[in-house]
Amino acid sequence: MLKSSVSNGKAMHASIGGSNRKKTLLLCSMVAPGALWLLLIRYLPMFGIVIAFKNYRAYKPNTFWNNIVQSKWVGLDNFAFLKSPETGVMIRNTLGYNILWIALGLVIAVAFAIMMSELKNRFAAKTYQTLMFFPYFLSWVVASYFVLAFLDPTSGMIPTMQKNIGVTPTNFYHDTTYWPIILTLCNLWKNIGYSAVLYLAAITGIDTTQYEAAAVDGATKWQQIWNVTLPNIRTMIIILLIMNVGRIFNSDFGLFYNVPQNSGSLYPVTQVIDTYVYRAYANTHNMGMSSAAGLLQNVVGFICIIGTNAIVRRVDSDSALF
Repeated sequence: MLKSSVSNGKAMHASIGGSNRKKTLLLCSMVAPGALWLLLIRYLPMFGIVIAFKNYRAYKPNTFWNNIVQSKWVGLDNFAFLKSPETGVMIRNTLGYNILWIALGLVIAVAFAIMMSELKNRFAAKTYQTLMFFPYFLSWVVASYFVLAFLDPTSGMIPTMQKNIGVTPTNFYHDTTYWPIILTLCNLWKNIGYSAVLYLAAITGIDTTQYEAAAVDGATKWQQIWNVTLPNIRTMIIILLIMNVGRIFNSDFGLFYNVPQNSGSLYPVTQVIDTYVYRAYANTHNMGMSSAAGLLQNVVGFICIIGTNAIVRRVDSDSALF
């Protein structure tokens, strides 16, 4: 009798073990495509970091591996672009625009998400969401022609209106005065819809009984937003904030290059790290400098993410990324 019980237990254990292995295999097969993509697209190319420390040149046979092996080490020489007279301007513009846009994007996106969540007409709500989300899919090349239609000095809408009222038309593509505002409006127009939809998804997941309880207690709509909506989407706000801070040393190349029509007169307010590196590479074909700039941006972004997450973890550990 005892032997029979032991054998039955072993059989059951083996059956459970086989079931677990099968389940693990199925789960791994589901993860495999994403893991392979991450390995091939994200991790293997990281070997190219060595280019930032080499004088990369083409040799015979002209293969990537052979070129890297034969190219001479130059240490930190490729980071010499930081000594350029334009360094202060491009770092100021990169950080200044990003800080401003992170703050404005957070406030405006949350506000739009809350307003859309209050719409009772489903058709109107879906229409507004679509209209707000649509610009996110447009390239900056297309958007630049929209801006040109307004600002073109010969036939643009605004210069034409200035002529009609007897005012000297503004040559927007040679006047730096208005471009911080123009770039900010373009960035908000293109990206606010995407962020608002993310916040709206978080708002729709809030338990409606919380609003009902607040209404029973006599809370006004503003009080419900402040005491129910915002606390429930706080985690989403913090996560997106941390991710945006991680990109604070990067900039949207298409926005800063295409929208100002690559006008040299606007460089004092449109020159950022990405456009500077592109223009420098186009003139010198120095791949090492481009790699050095990309490495610098990613290292600074990583430090910003770690630092911001550490601050969040001290304040609210439940909202931290890790």
